[in-house]
Order: sequence, then C-alpha cells, then structure tokens
Amino acid sequence: MRQLENKLSGKKILITGGLGMLGSTVAHQLLRHNAKITIVDSCMKPYGANRFNLDKIIEHIDLNITDIRDKESMKYHVKSKDIIFNFAAQISHNDSINNPLLDADINYIGHLNILENIRRFNPKVKILFSGSRLQFGRSEKIPVDESHPLHPKTPYAFNKTVAENMYRYYYEIHGIPCVIFRIANPYGIRCQMKHAKYSIVNYFIRQAIEDKHLTIYGDGEQLRDYIYVDDLARAFILAAISNETNGQTFNVGSGVGTSFKKMVETVVEVVGNGKIEHIPWPEDYTNVETGDYVTDITKISKMLHWQPQVSLREGVEMTWQYYKKYMNHYF
Repeated sequence: MRQLENKLSGKKILITGGLGMLGSTVAHQLLRHNAKITIVDSCMKPYGANRFNLDKIIEHIDLNITDIRDKESMKYHVKSKDIIFNFAAQISHNDSINNPLLDADINYIGHLNILENIRRFNPKVKILFSGSRLQFGRSEKIPVDESHPLHPKTPYAFNKTVAENMYRYYYEIHGIPCVIFRIANPYGIRCQMKHAKYSIVNYFIRQAIEDKHLTIYGDGEQLRDYIYVDDLARAFILAAISNETNGQTFNVGSGVGTSFKKMVETVVEVVGNGKIEHIPWPEDYTNVETGDYVTDITKISKMLHWQPQVSLREGVEMTWQYYKKYMNHYF
C-alpha cells in the first residue's frame, strides 16, 4: 500500500468514462493514495454514467461533462496529466451491429482524438486502454493468453481491435506510454442495472431482486470468466504505476471458468429470489456467440504481482448487499 501511496500521491490523473462502474471504482481507489483526479464523462444514454457513483468523494474530484470526441475539450484535459485511464466507450456489441457508425465514432475516432492530442500536447503521459475479450472471437484454446489470434465478430469488437492497434502505433512510432487491457466479463458495485448491455451479472441480480425469470440461452454450459470490479480496478492501477508495462498488452479476468448456468444459479441462491428459465438461442446472438472463454492471467500476475481476490460468489454477495442499500440510485 505504501508503494502505491509513494507513486500516486499528488499525481494528476484523468479518467474518461469516469462516472461508470470501472472509472468510478478506480477513482475511489486512487483517492486513498492522495491522487488528484479529473473525471470526464459524456453521460450518454443508455450507458453507465451515474453521479451517485462518486457519492462521498465528489468534493475531491474535478468532474467535467464532456465527450472524448470534442477536440478542444480533450486538448485541454490531457494537458499536464501524469496518467490517463481511458474508459469512455460505446459498450454494447448488439448496439454496434444496429449502429456501427456510432460505435466507430466513439470507440475508434474518440480514442484517436485523445491520442492525437496527447501526441501534440502531452506525449509523456501514460495512458491505459480498456479493450474486451470479445476481440478474440471464438476461442481456439482455453485459457486464452495474449498471443491468441484476434477474430472480432461484431463492429464493437472490431473497433476495439482497431483502437488497440492504434494505441500500439502511437507507442511504437511516437513513444507515448500506452498499456492495453483485454477485459473478461466485469461486474460488481456501481454498475447501472437498467438493462443487460453493460453487465449481465448485474442485470441478473436485478431480475432476481424483482423475482423475475432469469433466462439462459441453450443449456447454459458455455464457460465465462467473471471479474469483480475492485480486482479489475486494482490491476489497472498497478499497471499505471509500473515502468515495465509501457507498450504491453494484458488479458485480465479471474482466470476461473464458470458456466453461464452456474453464474445464474449463484445469483438466485445469493439473492434468494428469481426463477431460472432455459430458452433457445435468439437469431441475433447465434452469429456472435464466442463459445467458451477463460482468461490466462499468467502474464499480468507475473509482471504486476496481481491476483484476483474476490470469488464469483463473494462478488455477487457484495454486489447484492450494495444494491439492497442503494438500489433507488440504479433502477
């Protein structure tokens, strides 16, 4: 903990998408180490921005409602920063199919805008990019390490992959310190609960709270890797303060494969409500289903001495307790 304090105290840090689950959790963790935090968020619907996520710390945050696609705004915000956590994104792979131009505008052009402003006005700032396990497409081997081929199957996954290559270009050609993450299935506290586009675990917790049907496509035996948001935020922060991570790519998840069926059963058991229902795969999902996915966390564990600390059941329990207390702020 003292190592984090020494490396973060007084650092000027920008978090884009900082009103969402991951961005706000990173902010909470950074404040424990006396960092100076600026948050940028466009508050676009139907995504995860929620001012309540900064409850009790808002007076210590510089909050700005603006869009990463705004050239002048990003020019201003990247200046003088030491670290940027770039979490702003269009987050739904199905929405990207329906509106690929919007997805490309945010998930590629928006990030290009930030990188170009960094190149021109603050080329020494360290920037961390949040990619997705969906970039891999169908898994060819389990667990999935960083060398696994990228075969994106939706505009969302494609644009994340193009953006990843762009970050790598700005590191290799312009020397901008970049770190690339490919994230498994995140869940946890401070996640919006209005729809299933952001985190299926969180949405199922809401369905269980309301004693509704939790639907499973097919037999539910497909494996997924679910990572609790506190563990994920800690991984990002450790990568941000390490001098060895510049230009590196990390797959990050729990490293544990859990069947979709087991995840749903865990939610119902913990909440004590809800009914499980199996239904056939809908047509708009069959073409993007990626099969089993489990993260190989060997690289990130060795380089950052990081290990996930929260099991799925523990994470669901903590999430359920959080929403029991604050659900009126989320749905």
